[in-house]
Amino acid sequence: QVRLVESGGGLVQPGGSLRLSCVGSGFTFSNYAMTWHRQATGRERELVASITPTSGTINYTDSVKGRFTISRDNAKNTVYLQMSSLEPEDSAVYYCKAVNFLQPRRTYWGQGTQVTVSS
Repeated sequence: QVRLVESGGGLVQPGGSLRLSCVGSGFTFSNYAMTWHRQATGRERELVASITPTSGTINYTDSVKGRFTISRDNAKNTVYLQMSSLEPEDSAVYYCKAVNFLQPRRTYWGQGTQVTVSS
């Protein structure tokens, strides 16, 4: 059974930091690119960051560049999103997604973790 389980969300003050984790199981994690997405209330889900299977290529959406860092540990089947200098506009449900590198239509989603940035 394929699972992606996110954790690490919560309430943080503006300017604070959080680290999200996403653990995969039931598939060969190292064959998948991993992405983080977020969806704020009333808005469409957006891609935040992506990382290829061997971490060779990393991309970020413009609004998080310089503040967020995506990384992965294939030995632990885990992808991380380190978020710093958080702003209220970063409040959203954050989802991780696995995309098969050779068969991009084969994808899996996690259930999401809530991040709220508020004073």
